[in-house]
Formats: sequence, structure tokens, C-alpha cells
Amino acid sequence: MSLEGVPPGTRALVVTVSDGVAAGVRQDDAGQALERWLADLGFAVERTTVPDDRRAIEGGLRTGAEAPALVVTTGGTGLTPRDVTPQATLAVIDYEVPGLAEAMRAAGRAKTPMADLSRGVVGVLARSLIVNVPGSPRAALQSIEALGPPLRHALETLAGPFDHGAAGAGTARPDLPNPDLNGA
Repeated sequence: MSLEGVPPGTRALVVTVSDGVAAGVRQDDAGQALERWLADLGFAVERTTVPDDRRAIEGGLRTGAEAPALVVTTGGTGLTPRDVTPQATLAVIDYEVPGLAEAMRAAGRAKTPMADLSRGVVGVLARSLIVNVPGSPRAALQSIEALGPPLRHALETLAGPFDHGAAGAGTARPDLPNPDLNGA
């Protein structure tokens, strides 16, 4: 994966969605794998765990997106009644980035047709990119690796200053701090 150019220390939060991990009866293999992979790329990685509960997931996502970041959830993207990560994500994001979710499924489809059963979404909340990946370590890494250079560009774009070349153009969220507009 090519993420050269991600500024060292760019914040990433891994949110493991699992009743078993939250209860301390299962090991967080996918969360650990994502943490190592992101840290190797230069991200400053934090991790948290929430149960398979929509309100808990929504709260974890809102807290994680309080500062600009990459927020990666692992788990809860399947078809069981407890798999509610996509619903929680859709409830809190400002807008979807469907092409990135499609890229993850396409990469997974090259390995197994079961990848099409993943309901993971990608979206933006404030200035953070939220990415849902499956709960297995292999599928989680395959999914995040599939994002390649578009992931770096998305993070750069969300970090601002939102200037698309024209004076005053491109301020996506005027209610958010923008270093070019606040007392410069």
C-alpha cells in the first residue's frame, strides 16, 4: 500500500466492535493487527473497544471524530442481528464516501466471493474519515490496504485548508475551525 506522505503522527483510532472483546473473554486480534499496520505507516494510533450495541458504537465514533482523524472500526459488518456497525456509522456521519467502501469489497472479492456480504461503509464526520472493516484480522487488513493512495488523499483533504484554488472557495464546513480563516 502506498501511503507515503502521511504526516508522521497523523491521528488514527481503531474501534473494535465486539461483545466478547468488550467483556474481556476474547482477544482483539483484528484491532491489534490494524494498530500495528497503521503505526508502521506513521500514524499515532489509539484503540478502544465497544460492545455490539448501536448507541455504544455511535458514542465511540462521535468521540473518536472530535479531532481530525482516521477512525477504523473492526467488527459488526456482517449479517447477524448484532452486526450494527454500519447502521451506527450511517447515523453519525455527515456523508458517505461510497467509492472507498466499494474498493474494499472489490479487493475482498478477489480473495473470496463472501466479501460481498460485508456491509461496511465509509463516511465523513466533521473532519474525520470513518472506515468500517470486517472483524477478522486478515479481512480487516485486506480491506484497509485496498484503500491505497485515495486514503491518503482523503485524509489530506479533510485536514484542510479546503482551498480548491479560488479565494473563499471550498470551505466544506464553515462551522469547523479552519486555520486559514481564523485570525490569520
